[in-house]
Amino acid sequence: MNEGGQQRRIFKDEGFNLPPCLRYDASLTKKMKSVMAAVFSKSISKWLVAACCALSMSACSNWIYRIDVPQGNFLEQKDIDKLRIAMTKEQVQFVLGNPVAENSFDDNIWHYFYSLKSGTGDRDFKKQLILNFEENKLVKMTGDFEVPKDFNTPLDQ
Repeated sequence: MNEGGQQRRIFKDEGFNLPPCLRYDASLTKKMKSVMAAVFSKSISKWLVAACCALSMSACSNWIYRIDVPQGNFLEQKDIDKLRIAMTKEQVQFVLGNPVAENSFDDNIWHYFYSLKSGTGDRDFKKQLILNFEENKLVKMTGDFEVPKDFNTPLDQ
C-alpha cells in the first residue's frame, strides 16, 4: 500500500486488474524470505546430522561381523591314520572323500587342501595332503600331516 491507501501495482496500466495473490507486497516478500531461510537452515542441519552419523558409523566398520570361510576337504589326523600303503584309489576315496584337485597331467597324484579364512583375518589356517599312486595303489603320502606309524603296513597283513 502506498500513502493514498491504494495498492501498488507491478504494471503501470491502470485498467489491468491483478488478482490479490499476484499483487506485489513487500512485507509478504520479507516473510517468505524468513520462512525460506528457516526451512533451508533446518534441512541443512538435518543433512549435517545425517552425514556426521554416517561418518561415525563407518569409523566403526571393524565391528561388523564377517563369517569364516572354509574351503576344501577338512581332514583330521584320525582320518589320516586310517591310510595304509597299497590301498586302492576307491578305498582312499572312501576314507578321505574326493580330492579337491587331481593333477590334470597325472591321474596318480591327488591333492587334498583345506583352508579356513577367518572373518577377522587374525587366524587363517591351511593344511594340505598329497597322495601318490602307482598302478592304482597308494605308495606315498606328503603334506602337513604326520605319516601314520602303521602306514607302511598293508591292510591285508
